[in-house]
Amino acid sequence: MSTSTGSANQLVRTLRLPSLVLFGLAYLTPLIVLGIFGVIASETGGASASAYLIALIAMLFTANSYGRMARAYPVAGSAYTYVRRTIDGRVGFMVGWAILLDYLFLPMVIWLIGGSYLQAQFPGIPMPVWILGFILITSALNIIGIKVADRTNLVLMTFQILVIAFFVALSIAQVVRADGAGGLISASPFVGIDAGFAGIAGGAAIAAYSFLGFDAVTTLTEETVEPRKTVPKAIMLVALIGGGIFVVVSYATQLVHPGGVFENSDAAAFEIAVAIGGNLFGAVFLAALVIAQFTSGLAAQAAGSRLLYAMGRDGVLPRRFFGAVNPRFRTPVLSILAIALVGLIATFMDVATSTSFINFGAFIAFIMVNLSVVVHWAKARRRGESLHPVPYLVFPVIGMIVIAVLLVQLDLNAITLGSVWLLLGLLVLAITTRGFRRQPPELAVDEAE
Repeated sequence: MSTSTGSANQLVRTLRLPSLVLFGLAYLTPLIVLGIFGVIASETGGASASAYLIALIAMLFTANSYGRMARAYPVAGSAYTYVRRTIDGRVGFMVGWAILLDYLFLPMVIWLIGGSYLQAQFPGIPMPVWILGFILITSALNIIGIKVADRTNLVLMTFQILVIAFFVALSIAQVVRADGAGGLISASPFVGIDAGFAGIAGGAAIAAYSFLGFDAVTTLTEETVEPRKTVPKAIMLVALIGGGIFVVVSYATQLVHPGGVFENSDAAAFEIAVAIGGNLFGAVFLAALVIAQFTSGLAAQAAGSRLLYAMGRDGVLPRRFFGAVNPRFRTPVLSILAIALVGLIATFMDVATSTSFINFGAFIAFIMVNLSVVVHWAKARRRGESLHPVPYLVFPVIGMIVIAVLLVQLDLNAITLGSVWLLLGLLVLAITTRGFRRQPPELAVDEAE
C-alpha cells in the first residue's frame, strides 16, 4: 500500500493498525485499573470485575459508533466534530463544552490519584504537598515545551504491562497458596459481598474513567493508511483489549482481597501489592504508578492548555488571555497556568467524586456520538443510501441507553457540578451566537487533541 505524501503541508499516511492500537492503549494508561481499584471495590462491595465488565460492554457499543463516524468523516475528529457535522453546530458547541470539562479537570484527577498513593506510602507528608509537587513540575515542563516522545511512551507502556503482569502473577500465586488451584475459579469478584445492582452500576460509572481516551486514535486519522478501514478497527480493539485487561486485573486483585473494605480505598492497590510481593514489589508498583500518573498528567495538561489556546485564538474564550503565546517559550503559558490552578481543587476532593465529575463530560459526549450515528443513518436513508440498521441504529441506541444509565449512577455532587458546567456553556453559546440565532465559532477541538 502506498502512503499519501500530498503537498508539503499535509500529514503523511504512515500509521497502520498495530501502531494505532499501541497509541490507544498507551493513552488509556492500563495501570489505572489498579490506581482506582479500591474506590470501585468499595463502591461495588467487592464486585469490581462486574463493574468493569459492564463498563466494557457500554464502551464497545460506543466504540462502534466512534468507528462508524470515523468511517464517515475520515479526518482528525472528535465527538464535537461528529455532532457538528451530523446534527448542528450549536449542539456540537455544547458537546465541545462537555469535552472541555474533561480537558480542564482530567489533570486534576491524575494528580489526585498519584498524590493519594504517595501520601499512603509517606503519611507524614500531607497530600496537598504531593499534589502541589505534581502541579509545579508538570506545569514547568509544559511551559518550557518539553514533550514526551513516542519512544518514551513505548518504554512506559512496556513497564506498565510488566508491572501489571507481575501483579496478576503474584495475585494468582497468593490465591493458590491459600486456597489451592480451585481458588482461582470464583464468582466472588463478580457478585461481591452484599453487592446490589445500584452499587455495581455506580462502580461501573466510575470504572468508565479507565476507558477515557479509547477514541484518541481518531486524532491520528490523517496520518493513517486506509483510515476508513483501519481507524474503526483500532478503536474497537483498543476498547476490547483495554477492557479485557481491566476485567482480568480486577478479577485477580479481588480474589486476593475479597470485599470492598480497605484502610484507605484511594490507595488500596499499594497495600495489596505489598501483601503479595513484599516491600520491594510495593516500591516498584508505587514507582510505576507515579511515573504513569506523572506522564499522563503532563500530556493531559498539555492537551488541555492547547484546547484553551485554540478556543482563545478563535474568540470563544477571551483572546488576550487564552489565545496568547509566550514569546520566549512559544507555549500558551497562561492557559497552562489556568489548568494548574484548576488542579489545586484536588486538595479538596476525593478520587470517587473527581472521577465521576470527569465521567460526566465524557458520558455526554458518548451519548451524543451514538445519537450522531442514528442521525447519520436517517439522513443516509433520505438520500436513498442503504446502511445496515444493526450497527447504525440498534447498537447506537443500546449504547445511548447504557451510557445514560451509567450517567445517572454518578456521584450526586458530580452530576450537580456537571449540570452547572453545561448551563455555563449554554450561557456562553447564547452570547456568542446572539441568542442562538447564528452558528457558533468552531472550537478547533481537532487541532487541540
